[in-house]
Amino acid sequence: MSGIIDLGVRDLLKAFSDKTVSPSEYMAAVCERVDACEPKVGALYDYRPEQAMKQAAEATQRWLKGEPDGALDGVPVTLKELIATKGDPVPMGTAATELVPADADAPTAARLKEDGAIIFAKTTCPDYGMLSSGLSTFHQLSRNPWDLSTNPGGSSAGAGSAGAAGYGPLHIGTDIGGSVRLPAGWTGLFGFKATQGRVPVYPYYPGRCVGPMTRTVDDSLMVLPVITRPDWRDATSVPYEALDYDVAPANVKGMKIGLILEAGTGLKVDGEVRDAVLAAARMFEEQGAEIVELGPMLSRDNLNGLDAFWRARFWTQMQKLSEEARGKVLPYILEWASAAAQIDGATVAAGFDHMLAMRQTCATLLNGVTAILSPVNPIVSYPAEWPSPTNDPALPFEHIGFTMPWNMGDQPACSINCGFSKSGMPIGLQIVAGRFEDLTVLRLAKAFEDWRGPITNWPVIAA
Repeated sequence: MSGIIDLGVRDLLKAFSDKTVSPSEYMAAVCERVDACEPKVGALYDYRPEQAMKQAAEATQRWLKGEPDGALDGVPVTLKELIATKGDPVPMGTAATELVPADADAPTAARLKEDGAIIFAKTTCPDYGMLSSGLSTFHQLSRNPWDLSTNPGGSSAGAGSAGAAGYGPLHIGTDIGGSVRLPAGWTGLFGFKATQGRVPVYPYYPGRCVGPMTRTVDDSLMVLPVITRPDWRDATSVPYEALDYDVAPANVKGMKIGLILEAGTGLKVDGEVRDAVLAAARMFEEQGAEIVELGPMLSRDNLNGLDAFWRARFWTQMQKLSEEARGKVLPYILEWASAAAQIDGATVAAGFDHMLAMRQTCATLLNGVTAILSPVNPIVSYPAEWPSPTNDPALPFEHIGFTMPWNMGDQPACSINCGFSKSGMPIGLQIVAGRFEDLTVLRLAKAFEDWRGPITNWPVIAA
């Protein structure tokens, strides 16, 4: 049954309908893949194969009767563990959390269950989702399937690892500074952050989004109609639109597209990353787009201001913990946050102003262009055991210069693979468009995926 594991969502649903593959058969194939790979990959939390197989058997009977219960009936999906599911604890990636069962499904979990998807596992994240890493004091260490000695990125680390390892077609992460796009870039996946508020999220916070991480653009298109349905709990959500996500590839002829190759601060862009993004931009140009180079989007003061604001907010949370619980937090994070004790209120307020300044910069850069291309990640890879690409709590956000500003500006953005390094590691291209232009990003991604061709060398991990 392992040969069916690579079916995308659209083909899988057709196979269920045609009765050539059953949900039970597909779920068994996923479990077989997980059992073979997970001891080395470390992507999952709360993996429940027996419950999943029971749900798959029920879905199989519905499909045999021609009565599927929703648009994703019988399709396996993982959720980042920060996304609550009723009755299950939300450890938030840290040993400091008291494991109390959630009293309700978060919006994304609720919508997926309504449409029959099988949430067969959660995926790992670092302590409090505050790192771009698979390192956690609660979870096992998540590794990048393309090279198990390297980091999948984060904070949707397990989702990236699970997607690259082939644990089914759908994985859902969260993103407040790039936490869907960064690991998607490092693991070869398509990762999408919608316009802020398009996908309801709870609990909400400025810039926090929920988004799919999948091997193909089409797999994300299949889940977006489900997870974008409204939920009253998200007070930051935008008015619901029943968009047609089944988009065709964009025709870019005559389109003006911006290109940003330097974030303005943070880690220097690796030569291989720059070359891959330039090659991708040339593909757009060859199809008739006008490529316009744009200046940096971020200053050192902007990044330091964000850092100060986030440190201060997080330190207030740390102070609520008992001394015993605080001692269980990853030392890297505790060292980063505790520095906020020396930050005055004026500096914190100025940090918030820098977040607003980034929002204005994003709007300015997009003025006059349909979309913007850039790297997702500035570097090719870093060790699995590192908590961040710098391994330095004094410089924790040096890698988010291309991704984080779009969270501050609320724009839709995606990561899509645009090549590989000489060492065989995936490199991500970011595509961004203006607020509410989600379909533009998806059409452009669909077009680029067609020009690029499918990824055929997904990693195979020996048991």
